[in-house]
Amino acid sequence: MSIIDQTASVVRRTETPAFDPAILPPAGHFIDGAFVEAPDAELLDIVNPASEEVITGVANGTTADVDRAVAAATKAKDSWARLVPKERSEILHAVADRIAESRGVLVRLESANTGKPVSVAGDDVDGTIDTFRFMAGALRARTSMAAGDYAENHLSVILREPLGVIGVVTPWNYPLLMAAWKIAPILAAGNTLVIKPSEQTPLSTLKLAELLGDLLPAGVLNVVTGLGPVVGSRLASHPDIDMIALTGSVGSGRAVARDAAESLKRVHLELGGKAPVVVFDDADLDLVATSLRVASFYNSGQECGAACRVLVHESVADQLVDRLVAQVRELVVGVPDAGDDVEVGPLVSKAHYDRVLGHLERALAEGARAATGGGAIDGTGYFVQPTVLVDMPVGAACTQEEIFGPVVTVETFSDEDEAIARANEVPFGLSASIWTENARRSHDVAARIDAGTVWVNSHLVLANEVPWGGFKGSGYGRDLSIYALDDYSRTKHVMYNHGR
Repeated sequence: MSIIDQTASVVRRTETPAFDPAILPPAGHFIDGAFVEAPDAELLDIVNPASEEVITGVANGTTADVDRAVAAATKAKDSWARLVPKERSEILHAVADRIAESRGVLVRLESANTGKPVSVAGDDVDGTIDTFRFMAGALRARTSMAAGDYAENHLSVILREPLGVIGVVTPWNYPLLMAAWKIAPILAAGNTLVIKPSEQTPLSTLKLAELLGDLLPAGVLNVVTGLGPVVGSRLASHPDIDMIALTGSVGSGRAVARDAAESLKRVHLELGGKAPVVVFDDADLDLVATSLRVASFYNSGQECGAACRVLVHESVADQLVDRLVAQVRELVVGVPDAGDDVEVGPLVSKAHYDRVLGHLERALAEGARAATGGGAIDGTGYFVQPTVLVDMPVGAACTQEEIFGPVVTVETFSDEDEAIARANEVPFGLSASIWTENARRSHDVAARIDAGTVWVNSHLVLANEVPWGGFKGSGYGRDLSIYALDDYSRTKHVMYNHGR
């Protein structure tokens, strides 16, 4: 695709030093407390998306590798489940401490593997630390229905029990953080697990296993690298796995749910999004524009909750577009080590780069106009211009489908009912935001938008204390908060006849 807007086509680069292989984790699977060498295994290339260079290779796992990992997790599950909350909490606090001690290494590794700016990778590591700390505290303060006599002369007690062994599949966009969002509540609830990181970005998950090897009992945490149709499918269908949890695409979610159906195991899916940003005529447009600079382009827009679809009242649309374009043209695009002020890095892979460019080509062919950006950035690395598309045809694919790149579409509406209907028309329901100074309107509209998280006058603000998850095509189940602990446990009712 040709470069359309020269103001958005500069990548800040540096004389990048050679990647230090000393920080790499071992390339094998992590099973039963140790890395397993597989000298004859096929290796998957791990590519630095900023330089297009191969960093290393990791083992392409087989169903036999999954079976060994599940056997280790099964062997370890009873002893881990029997630990009292205080003991599991202390281990999770030690995990958080270990990650904090290794923050610099994890930031460098995550940046090299994903192309994330250092500031974004740093946020991911800090979020990982806080996730483990939150779950370490939450598991000691769980609540349930009060014990009591609900039938005459019979005392009812509600127990919360671990599920057993959990299979986990994590995505390429937040490899370390999404691993933590799953691992922390799974372990806190008393389960063991086998995790398959994305074959494109497995390094930080393998490094995490290496760092935690002496803190967790053998078999509690197992990592098998490889491809979804082999490793992921076996995890979902394995008869000894009690639940499969996935963060990924809608297609991956459907595949996992189909594989899990045969054994009727529980399924937790956090899938895609197409977050509407509903801007009313009384909104603070400067706040909207500056907020979207981050919420739309953070992690190069490779974010399921990104503010990617702006619906703005027609009376203020031109004013908002002017402000938003001014902000987007100031974004600093660069390789990860080109400065702490780099905001946008490359896309994660050549395949995804081509996919995003295909979305842009289609949008422009359908009649959309690029107010800024609109194409690739020449040179090494998978860089796409931060883009704002306007003059959108009604129902255009780019307003309905998840692009998952540094692309924002802008549409207009004329009244509140139209805004809500348009916000809800996409097949996703993960997140949304409303921008208005009218408090009554904000409450009413938030209640009518079909999304698991609705922000008012902000977007993409997360906290471990509150749940994250969606409706409709965005899946089901909740990450973060005490609701995640509930997802990874089961209730048991024990009733005692105490009549005399």
